[in-house]
Amino acid sequence: MKNNHDLFHTIHQLSRQLHKSLNEALQPFSIYSAQWSVLFVLKTKGNLTQSELCDYLSVEAPPMTRTIQRLIKQGYVKQIPSKEDKRVKYIQLTEKALAEYPEWEKAVLKMNESLLADFPKSSQEELRKLLREFSIQLRK
Repeated sequence: MKNNHDLFHTIHQLSRQLHKSLNEALQPFSIYSAQWSVLFVLKTKGNLTQSELCDYLSVEAPPMTRTIQRLIKQGYVKQIPSKEDKRVKYIQLTEKALAEYPEWEKAVLKMNESLLADFPKSSQEELRKLLREFSIQLRK
């Protein structure tokens, strides 16, 4: 039991450290890790509903609502009513977000490279594989 506890504690601590590093990298742009997650998913997956964002990012509705409202206030996303169901709104990146996205991504990639600089490529690939497998197991 102790080994499992230590493993999950380590994963949790790593997650916190990664969030802190990401917040520091994005600080010059007044964006936080939760906002970056939404911006990144919308950029890579296209327009999604708030419910779809919650499901994909494993975030409860109230914090997602706050994140989306902050992004709307910053001018980075807008809500588009569904043509099929007016109660459903899609979240879409604005032109402002699309214009600024490359700079945000550059800062994140620089941080990623810095964090992995002393981590051997073979270990990175093994870790990537293990994390994908674990993520699949968690979603079952």
